[in-house]
Amino acid sequence: MLKYKSLALLAVTACAVGVAYAIQVPQVQDQLSLASTDRQDVLPAYQSSPNGFTGASDQPRAYRPDTASLDFVYHNHDDMTRYLRATTARYPNLTALYSIGKSVQGRDLWVMVVSSSPYEHMLGKPDVKYIGNIHGNEAVGREILLHLIQYLITSYTTDPYIKWLLDNTRIHILPSLNPDGYAASKEGTCDGGQGRYNSRGFDLNRNFPDYFKQNNKRSQPETEAVKEWINKIQFVLSGSLHGGALVASYPYDNTPNAKICRSSSTCAGPLLSSVFHSYVSQPSLTPDDDVFKHLSLTYANNHAKMSRGVACKSASPSFENGITNGAAWYPLTGGMQDFNYVWHGCLEVTLEVSCCKFPPAYELRKYWDDNQLSLIKFLAEAHRGVQGFVMDPNGSPIEKAQLKIKGRDVGFATTKYGEFWRVLMPGVYKLEVFADGFVPRDVDFMVVEQHPTLLNVTMQPSKPSSAESSAGQLELEPQKKKPSSVVALVRNPIRGPTASTTISTSTASDATIASGEEEIGSTTVRAEHQPENGAGDQFVFA
Repeated sequence: MLKYKSLALLAVTACAVGVAYAIQVPQVQDQLSLASTDRQDVLPAYQSSPNGFTGASDQPRAYRPDTASLDFVYHNHDDMTRYLRATTARYPNLTALYSIGKSVQGRDLWVMVVSSSPYEHMLGKPDVKYIGNIHGNEAVGREILLHLIQYLITSYTTDPYIKWLLDNTRIHILPSLNPDGYAASKEGTCDGGQGRYNSRGFDLNRNFPDYFKQNNKRSQPETEAVKEWINKIQFVLSGSLHGGALVASYPYDNTPNAKICRSSSTCAGPLLSSVFHSYVSQPSLTPDDDVFKHLSLTYANNHAKMSRGVACKSASPSFENGITNGAAWYPLTGGMQDFNYVWHGCLEVTLEVSCCKFPPAYELRKYWDDNQLSLIKFLAEAHRGVQGFVMDPNGSPIEKAQLKIKGRDVGFATTKYGEFWRVLMPGVYKLEVFADGFVPRDVDFMVVEQHPTLLNVTMQPSKPSSAESSAGQLELEPQKKKPSSVVALVRNPIRGPTASTTISTSTASDATIASGEEEIGSTTVRAEHQPENGAGDQFVFA
């Protein structure tokens, strides 16, 4: 009976608000093209699985690396820069290289976009990201992200799964957020803190604004670059690669009642080893806990060892199914994944991918083999849940409309083109939509397992009072004599974890890189390669 009620609800919703399984393109600029998001377009043998999108024909193929192009060795900053530049020159139709800023010591924080549309925005195509080496001495993530780039670009023409992923997703890969710390680290060092921090001695994963507690640590250039980056690009999904454990850790990392345990004889509950402070550990769960657990299990179950939950050392904790809530492991203030989620609605998971932080280079191939499938399957989860457009009655997109799933008080917003995405598990939901100048909308919709629900919402203008109308006419009268072409900047409020909390972030209109440099806030973004066919002037941050 419940099944038939759900189907009836879906049918009513489709008639009332335009739920569709084919994107209706709003009236936007002609150079934008439409991305297909239906996994069944190329994955007809899809089957439901807790491991993510699996089926007889949708498994990424084994990667046979070309060691002449990228060997399993550690690459210093100059080596990494040369590889990235050579790659974007060799694959201009699949890659775009840019820097989001510089480290304290002046090293570029390189990001490689890997997609079939690296220099142009495609409607309905979500942006996802991986960040490695936030702790300079945790070096495995840095190297496997370089190999992920190589894997994606060399598999595009031969692997249907990778082709589908790149045709429908823009993947941004930042191999090293802390190149200064990496330069101070030493290969073969599994533990300790040498190189962990940036060159000023700050832990970058304790340097972001925090929802639960005030973070008084001075913000660092690397942190500021990331904040500008994710404020500019509306990321849907993210993974941060670390080392020193084997687990997928999900928000929240902090909790309002974290208590440092000074004596193991007087504190109850699981205790962390002496590498960190000892804490009385309790979970701190988000409104999207079911989604975060699924994302974490997707990574752990596709990993060669992680899901076994085996402790790296006898004194280290073990993790059931290879996943943990961050605060349940140990609470921390100023973490990057909580900032992504609360401030920008981006679902980020911390991926601890190696027991040894900086293992010998001859072990890198093993770490790549362990993580290859997980890295791909995790990104594919961006195509689960609901996505669509918010438009006005004329079909024009509404930018920065605020959206929230009822009962889940961390919100998200539409892009410049009115697009939105939210990863959700199968079920029936209500979408709450708010936009300045429009009547709020509540829309019921259903999420299924086989493909994302494509939902377009049309907002109706609110009717101003007679006094407001008169004032508006008086204000607008001079504009008839002197029209202006200036487009006002838009403020971007994102709803926090509680309905009474509003977090505001100032953002400028999207920038297009034509050549040379383009200022994004205080961050300079440089296009490292421009295709000869002129696609470079379509490098749009969406």
